[in-house]
Amino acid sequence: MRHRVAGRQLSRDTEHRKALRRNMAASLFESETISTTIEKAKEIKPFAEKLITLAKAGTLAARRRAIAILGNRYIVKEEDGKFVKKGTVIGKLFSDIGPRYLERAGGYSRIIKLSKRRLGDNGQLVLLQLIGKEEASKKSSRAASKKKAAKEAAHSKSRHEASPKHAEAHEGKAEAAVEKDAEKK
Repeated sequence: MRHRVAGRQLSRDTEHRKALRRNMAASLFESETISTTIEKAKEIKPFAEKLITLAKAGTLAARRRAIAILGNRYIVKEEDGKFVKKGTVIGKLFSDIGPRYLERAGGYSRIIKLSKRRLGDNGQLVLLQLIGKEEASKKSSRAASKKKAAKEAAHSKSRHEASPKHAEAHEGKAEAAVEKDAEKK
């Protein structure tokens, strides 16, 4: 019986499971979106969100706890055929990701199911991504579309009001139609 046994084993022993969780959380913080299986994503999501909550505190003690839990690997990028260090995962977590979610009470990441499956074992693939940058772009695009719609409405209204000849022509046609109907009767 497995009464009150929490967590998934993921067909790994304890140390391998911890290493997997640390590496995938670090990759999530580094690139802000990763593709993995649904089981791994469901296991990593609460772990990553607890680290983000820790980063929101921003204290030295919180930083040391995050380093103890996650490790502090470098973020390395390739530029002109050479690998260049761009900082650390903990540095990005505490300087970029933590402050982004100060106003948010929780739910810093999302799982999006993909239609394709993994080739070897037909496992369900998902995207695990941090929420934030997409919402800012959606808000700005909504504001831009509202401004555009208001501008078009004002433009069309001013165009109809500005041409009295246009209005007179419509009135003349309407009067002619009424007269025609009266003659028929």
